[in-house]
Amino acid sequence: MSVTVFIRYQLDPFKRAQFEEYSKRWLTIIPKCGGDLVGYFMPHEGTNNIAFALITFESLAAYEAYRARLRQDAEGMANFHFAEEHKFILAEERTFLRKVVS
Repeated sequence: MSVTVFIRYQLDPFKRAQFEEYSKRWLTIIPKCGGDLVGYFMPHEGTNNIAFALITFESLAAYEAYRARLRQDAEGMANFHFAEEHKFILAEERTFLRKVVS
């Protein structure tokens, strides 16, 4: 059974451009490490400090293998450090979802 990781980010609204740069970097890193990236979604209208990401995996085991590869990936680790250095992510929540099928 595949799982989709839904990530909800609370951002510093004055640092949205830095979060967008961070998100764009994941567009190549996540697939390289084994995730099927549905996308990153930035605030557009309304609430200006909430963003989302959706990444699908074949299973929870595939997700765990992805996380291990990500921790070994130089670009991935550099992107995590970029976020820590600039502090544009105030909070992050992960929810694991499964698709409803008939």
